[in-house]
Amino acid sequence: MRPAKVSHFRGLLVAGFLLLAASAWAQAPNTCLDCHSALEPPQQVTAEHFAADIHAQKGLTCASCHGGDPTKDDDQAMSKAAGFRGQIKRSQIPELCASCHSDATYMHKFNPSLRTDQLAQSKTSVHGQRLAKGDEQVAVCTDCHSVHGIRPAGDSRSSVHPLNVAATCSRCHSDAQRMKPYKLPTDQFAGYSASVHHEALAVRGDLSAPTCTTCHGNHGAAPPGVASVENVCSNCHAFQAQLFDASPHKTVFAAASLPGCVTCHSNHRIHHPTDAMLGTGPQSVCTNCHAEGDAGFKVAATTQEKLIGLDTAIERADELLDRAERSGMDVSQAKLSQTQARDALTKARVTIHSVTVDRIMQDVQTGTKLAEQNLAAGNQALADRDFRRLGLGISVIVILLTIAGLWLYIRELEGRGGSRPA
Repeated sequence: MRPAKVSHFRGLLVAGFLLLAASAWAQAPNTCLDCHSALEPPQQVTAEHFAADIHAQKGLTCASCHGGDPTKDDDQAMSKAAGFRGQIKRSQIPELCASCHSDATYMHKFNPSLRTDQLAQSKTSVHGQRLAKGDEQVAVCTDCHSVHGIRPAGDSRSSVHPLNVAATCSRCHSDAQRMKPYKLPTDQFAGYSASVHHEALAVRGDLSAPTCTTCHGNHGAAPPGVASVENVCSNCHAFQAQLFDASPHKTVFAAASLPGCVTCHSNHRIHHPTDAMLGTGPQSVCTNCHAEGDAGFKVAATTQEKLIGLDTAIERADELLDRAERSGMDVSQAKLSQTQARDALTKARVTIHSVTVDRIMQDVQTGTKLAEQNLAAGNQALADRDFRRLGLGISVIVILLTIAGLWLYIRELEGRGGSRPA
């Protein structure tokens, strides 16, 4: 079956399942929905709305969380004898959710791979710790997962799908009034939206790219401390972390209580790194610590100069090889070598984290040598092109002269023939 047909078939199955679920709700007596479907939001819950919830799809009902007897239409429906809880207090929500989600035997009937330590994790988080102290303004399960329209995390419509996590967190963390008692900034979402991580996730569609929970955790949400930032970043940027660990910066940053990666790259507003971050320009991060004349300043300036030189050499070789290729010359081998030169430049930029000039120069020299060879190959290809054009031009002239000579000779023969007697 073709992918398009498979996708269409799956869509029909989901739609059919939701219709069946809604139909089942309509057939089974449910006085909860009879009343709440007529209320205004946020109390309004329709059969169609709840049918899309993962809990409804697994067979749970209103009574599973709120208690009561939805089959009755009198006072018994919401009686204490029927276990009616009514509106759940915010402080009770984590424990209520955990009554199922912390029960491994129960949860494995629905999804054996689903973790059952969410409550334990939540209690270690900043949210959980504040909730335990009586602060009911902090996030609880329903703030992130929603209430009656909860979808699996893999569903792109879910509030906790990777593409939606940052927006979900921002509902609280971008609210200045809500964050005021905690003295927290509210520009995290704006910074992240301008970051290279967001670009990879939202623009390029790389669902493995970092979002809030990647660095801060989800149920065990806690901001990384100064000493642990590098460990968090190294989950993805392992080689850079190894170089940093062996660099002079490691000891200096630790002594000054500076977070490793964040000191140069920031935290939420992480821009794509460029050579301009070195040296002495307005975008330099080295000058935040190093002053003109000190050893670190000189290393930064030298490194930037060498990297820009290699980048320029690669661009010159690219331009020349492109011209040769457009002229019909075979420069495929040199173009393949250009890939190796660019790899050397990338490696040199990564090796910057070692803050060791000799190691950086090894990669720069490798790339420079390749770029120079490829530049020479491009020049040779253009020289061969010009030689071939010259030879072709001479050949054309010789051919034209030969044709002209033959034409004159034929005219002469015709002239001689016309003067003889018949």
